[in-house]
Amino acid sequence: MAKAFLSVGSNIDPAENVRKALELLGSRADITGVSTVYLTPAEDRPEQPSYYNCVIEVETEMPPVEFKLSVLRAIEKTLGRERTGDKFAARPIDLDLILYNDMVMENETVTLPDPQILRKAFIAIPLHELSPGLRLPGSGVSIAEIAASLSDRGMKPLKQYTENLRKEIRYRERRKS
Repeated sequence: MAKAFLSVGSNIDPAENVRKALELLGSRADITGVSTVYLTPAEDRPEQPSYYNCVIEVETEMPPVEFKLSVLRAIEKTLGRERTGDKFAARPIDLDLILYNDMVMENETVTLPDPQILRKAFIAIPLHELSPGLRLPGSGVSIAEIAASLSDRGMKPLKQYTENLRKEIRYRERRKS
């Protein structure tokens, strides 16, 4: 089993779409961790609604490209995500593979580790929460250093939503057993 980390974001009906995405994902991979969910402003689009963002940890037997295309993209499509030329468009769900074991790779489908980890507090801080001792594959830079270097200004933790989401996910995991 491979350990992977995914960033999750939504600014169209985010409370419902993040929950649905994790529900769908839980049927295709084992969810082993859910970070705090943060409410964050839409980057470069002040007119858009804010995002719910978090990082989740999963275990999967699929290789990274297959996992991204057959699981993550399929969930995005199911929840109504339409990819356009506007990479900052509002979206019901955005699922990105950001780490996969200690793999370093770059092709037209996947870049691992995802370079956004170094630039986006709403990815680095939740990733640090789930794996505080992590060092990025390839560079060895610690996630603690990255998270500390980024400002969490504008990130509002959604504590009650996160707690409810974690309970629901745990419940689903127990019922499957």
